[in-house]
Amino acid sequence: MTDSIRPDALLSAVALPRQGFTVMSSADATIPVGLSPLGVALSPDGGRAYVANRASNTISAIDTATDTVTAIITTGGGPFLTAVSPDGTRVYVTLFDDGTLGVIDTATNTLTATVAVGAAAVAVALSPDGALAYVTSQSANTLSVVDTATTTVTATVTTGPMPVGVAVTPDGTRAYVGCVGDSSVSVIDTATNTVIGSFTAGDVPVIIAFSPDGTRGYVCNAGSDSVSVVDTATTTVIATIGVGSLPRFVAVNPDGTAAYTTDYADNTVSVIDTTTDTATGSIPVGNGPVCVAVAPAGNRLYVTDNADNAVSVIALTVEPDRGSTAGGTIVTLRGHDLAGATSVRFGGAPATILANTATSITVSTPAGSGTVPVTVTTPGGTAVFGTFSYLPPPLLTGIITSAGPAMGPYTGGGTAVITGADLAGATSVRFGSRLATIESVTDTAVTVTIPAVPSPGPVPVTVITPGGSAGGQTFTYLDVPTVNGVSPDSGPAGGGTDVTLTGNHLATTQEVTFDGAPAPFSVTSDQMIAAVAPPHSAGAITITVTTLGGSTGDTYTYLDAPGI
Repeated sequence: MTDSIRPDALLSAVALPRQGFTVMSSADATIPVGLSPLGVALSPDGGRAYVANRASNTISAIDTATDTVTAIITTGGGPFLTAVSPDGTRVYVTLFDDGTLGVIDTATNTLTATVAVGAAAVAVALSPDGALAYVTSQSANTLSVVDTATTTVTATVTTGPMPVGVAVTPDGTRAYVGCVGDSSVSVIDTATNTVIGSFTAGDVPVIIAFSPDGTRGYVCNAGSDSVSVVDTATTTVIATIGVGSLPRFVAVNPDGTAAYTTDYADNTVSVIDTTTDTATGSIPVGNGPVCVAVAPAGNRLYVTDNADNAVSVIALTVEPDRGSTAGGTIVTLRGHDLAGATSVRFGGAPATILANTATSITVSTPAGSGTVPVTVTTPGGTAVFGTFSYLPPPLLTGIITSAGPAMGPYTGGGTAVITGADLAGATSVRFGSRLATIESVTDTAVTVTIPAVPSPGPVPVTVITPGGSAGGQTFTYLDVPTVNGVSPDSGPAGGGTDVTLTGNHLATTQEVTFDGAPAPFSVTSDQMIAAVAPPHSAGAITITVTTLGGSTGDTYTYLDAPGI
């Protein structure tokens, strides 16, 4: 397990330093909170959000009607993840550094109790009636069962190694615990507080969420950039959904039609259609998103942007709210009293209704332009559901790297700037089949970290925006160079010796140095370079050849002139 996904840092940016990347957030509001926010949970009525600020040792209480912080609650102990009681009177927060579970009175916004649960307390989940809290202890490899009436531990269950996330099924009969030490999920019978089985989902299962009816579990796999869909009746994985890079958290909306993951490395939230078990798109948020909570009405997301010390608020009334001028974008409208919808219009143009329930309508957009109102007509009347912006399809005109041409080592690394038009809001960039990490986006350029590929060769580059996808540009991956011969392999300290270097994959040589000193050179072929040794003191040194595919080297010896 690499340091970048160390268990004690899976939900924290402490071991995952950001590089100052910026994205164009789709947030309808951005709320400043404390330092290094991690967990976020909502009150049952959706009126309050509670955010755990790990580096500030505080909880921020947010009024969701005004999107403002109304209270700052001191907790100490490195607050990690939060849960709100079903009656809204208590907030439970894991205090990682103290190994305790904190209890907050929401009427007074004060910490009223702490319960020792074991070293490195990570996650907390409540039984459906709120009578029990289940808390993972990463260092102790345990799940503590806390009686919330007496704030005492009534049972301790040994789980798999390094437990992180815990979730309780909607009927309260099972608890699932993601154990990152062996990438397993422990299944616990809550009646007996015993482990009754375990299964393997993806690599590094961090957090689990359940569908409202409890028939499906969704396991967020930080190590394999995926979500595993689990049939809870048989405890088997029935689908694996690829999402963004380093997903940290998964949440399911109230009607079970969508799931959302926070993709830490991409600064996005991936949207999963649970009816088809496919990722249908992503929503740009702030830097370093960690946790996501869905409003009880299903119309808003609250995302902790760890690197920005903020919470992004994303409206879901029309999702997505941008698409191609050509039409054909699949859009879901979420709300209530939507059954029997007879018409959905984007501006004056009718959309094609694909699916309709009491809480959502899925449509295919008509062609259009500009920003238009979206209206829904049902037997009960007509209502405006927000706006939809038509975006022109993107165009790619070139690829620039720090070395100039669109080439680089097949091991990846470095940055590429993809130029063009109408690139604003780019949601993904692929080099062949490999997803690149987006660093910044403007309307005319997308800067990405070049991904690695299995082998050298040219690959197509594709940029996807809400307005469509664009290609037509190629990036060529190069093999790593080798030098296996230096002739002559020695010369006078005064320099001036003509040296021939032989090897492979040398055609794109950018520089030849003798112990770091640049030397004049010319490329004779892909297997040969002619260089002139610069002056140097006597002794053995390394000749380094740097190509667009990487660097290689060999030895050369400088000799003193004879003397009397």
